[in-house]
Amino acid sequence: MTRLRVSVTDRCNLNCVYCDREGVGTPSSEMTVEEVTRIVRLGARLGMTKVKVTGGEPLLRGDIVDIITAAADIPAVEEVSMVTNGVLLAGKAEALVKAGLRRVNVNLATPFPETYKRVSGGGDLTPVLEGVKEAVRVGLNPVKLNMVMLKGFNAQAVPDMVEFCTQQGTALQLIELHSVKDVVDPEFYERHHLSLDAVEAWLKAQAVNVNVRKDLHLRPRYTLKGGVEVEVVRFSDNCDFCAHCTRLRITCDGKIKPCLMRNDNLVDILAPMREGIDDEGLVKLFKNAVSLREPYQA
Repeated sequence: MTRLRVSVTDRCNLNCVYCDREGVGTPSSEMTVEEVTRIVRLGARLGMTKVKVTGGEPLLRGDIVDIITAAADIPAVEEVSMVTNGVLLAGKAEALVKAGLRRVNVNLATPFPETYKRVSGGGDLTPVLEGVKEAVRVGLNPVKLNMVMLKGFNAQAVPDMVEFCTQQGTALQLIELHSVKDVVDPEFYERHHLSLDAVEAWLKAQAVNVNVRKDLHLRPRYTLKGGVEVEVVRFSDNCDFCAHCTRLRITCDGKIKPCLMRNDNLVDILAPMREGIDDEGLVKLFKNAVSLREPYQA
């Protein structure tokens, strides 16, 4: 494991139709800055040196800059990044960069205001676009837009998003809609799941270069004629897909989650921390969680 993905809240200021809640239900509490920092420090000690802060919406935490600062100050941590919906990003991007944030993923399923309102549960696209522009301006690199592909919402919008990314100087990540048991509505998945075969065929025709992310599920990354990089994220329950996973997740209520798609193998570390467990005991819990990793079966 080289990547640690830490959810710091389940709260959000949007209600996106595709939200997977990082694969969990509704947690009952949030970790403190000190608890997050200790977990990140031990994760880095075990080789997870790339840290991604997620939510919910992480920018809703009033102490988010403190969390980023503490994580970035850990010597073994090589990179701190974040996933955000971008609504609050414009006002916080500069402080986040000064705190040590290096890159950001902004969830943006469409560049069109009316479609965005439908996808986000009534959200306003304007502050998100301002956040993207400010993130680029202050030097976050890359700024990557996460576009979950949804039949009936944005199936035809990839060329428009590519053009938008070209104008803004951002990268694009196309994400296949996936189903997480007891979190994502199976009926919604059936209605809106979209095969990415046609999208990838279009990308291949436009690409001047193609490489593969060997560190993340062998994802293909297409560099298009205008210079935009487009990465494609597909989900699979075969062993080869799982074999190329380098992530471990921490839920916002302090549980190690070995797999996004499963909830039957979580390991609680927050309760032992609050009961006084030492670092060596926590390391054993991390190793136990890793031992529970196995190929996901749908």
